[in-house]
Amino acid sequence: MMGFASLNPSYDPRNHMTDDERAIRELIATWMRASQAGDVQTVLSLMTDDVVFMVPGREPFGREVFASAAQGMKDVRMEGVSDIRELEVLGDWAYLRAHLQVTMTPPGGTPIRRTGYTLTILRKQGGRWLLARDANLLTTAAP
Repeated sequence: MMGFASLNPSYDPRNHMTDDERAIRELIATWMRASQAGDVQTVLSLMTDDVVFMVPGREPFGREVFASAAQGMKDVRMEGVSDIRELEVLGDWAYLRAHLQVTMTPPGGTPIRRTGYTLTILRKQGGRWLLARDANLLTTAAP
């Protein structure tokens, strides 16, 4: 069955978002801007205290390990784009699936491009959406 969006090419789902969906999209945009600027404190402010990150080949890790790794990369230039493909809000919880493209360039080094999907769980605390769990499935892309 075709939905309204497929019948009306001028339909823009961004005009039909809830306040929560807008807030979550803004959180992701802020995360990307802060990451690219090397603003670790802003990135940390966007996650819960009990956040868990999962990446291939490593045990899950939390906020402290994330912060330490981010500090260690402060001189690395990062550029990236996050394309949210699915976003669902369920009360004070939400999940999103996104495709992420990131290029990281160490000082005087060769750029490393990574691309893939993420699955993120967010929790609303004190009226703010925060990242609570994140499974990052990025792999190194061919040059």
